[in-house]
Amino acid sequence: MNLKAYLETKRTLVERALGHYIPAQNGPSTLLQEAMRYSLLAGGKRIRPILHLASVEACGGKPETCLGFACALEMIHTYSLIHDDLPAMDNDQLRRGKPTNHVVFGEAMALLAGDGLLTEAFRVIAQEALEGGMEPLRVLRAILELAAAVGPQGMVGGQAADILNEGKVVDADTLAFIHTRKTGALIRASVLTGGILAGASGELLENLAKYGEALGLAFQIRDDLLNEEGDPARLGKAVKTDQARGKATYPGLFGVEQSRDRLKSLVDQAVEALGVFGPGAEPLREIALYVASRDH
Repeated sequence: MNLKAYLETKRTLVERALGHYIPAQNGPSTLLQEAMRYSLLAGGKRIRPILHLASVEACGGKPETCLGFACALEMIHTYSLIHDDLPAMDNDQLRRGKPTNHVVFGEAMALLAGDGLLTEAFRVIAQEALEGGMEPLRVLRAILELAAAVGPQGMVGGQAADILNEGKVVDADTLAFIHTRKTGALIRASVLTGGILAGASGELLENLAKYGEALGLAFQIRDDLLNEEGDPARLGKAVKTDQARGKATYPGLFGVEQSRDRLKSLVDQAVEALGVFGPGAEPLREIALYVASRDH
């Protein structure tokens, strides 16, 4: 398959829908809406919503019925980036080649923009489920999976552990805890919720979970490597910031070569987990291979 064309088609679909779900507005909250749209529509790979739609396809569902859920995933991802960039967190000045949200709108508005996107994500899921007549128990199960993935036992917990371990020497278990939650949990949920909404069987869901877990950790290891040796112009943000902040990373603990080996092993595990699927899972297979080689 032509992965580049597939990713571009799905990315364009998501981009259009995001603009629809978070429209420009006039009135007292105009600045908040501008701040939300500034980060949400700043571009990016849109990997999480694309993974969700690809998972729906792999399980025989109709991706157009799950576009709202896919966009909600991107809203949650964007909220996490806005908050990550704040001075109290990573204090980053660039994101996707543009000044970060708090640099443009101030810290208070950036905080509220993140809060707004997180809340709107669940509104969009509920609205689309009601209007689309989606099967209620599937939607509830998908919401439960998503909320667990981004809460204190998932993404937020991983971010907390990441901050608390800055400047410390961590062991492999602590590093895996941080990475599988800070980045991996939302990627796993993006994949798994697609299968849930498509009505996949228990066996397929189990294998989607294995795929998502391996891919999520692989994605973060590749991010670690790019921060160590990537091109700032391609990344749209500064490099070697992890080292400067004393962040726990795979290259920092294991070195670059072992990290690359671990990355390859995880991608192999992700592809192997898709063995029970038919040709409809080809985009998921190709995305796993893409993760290992991406340069931004």
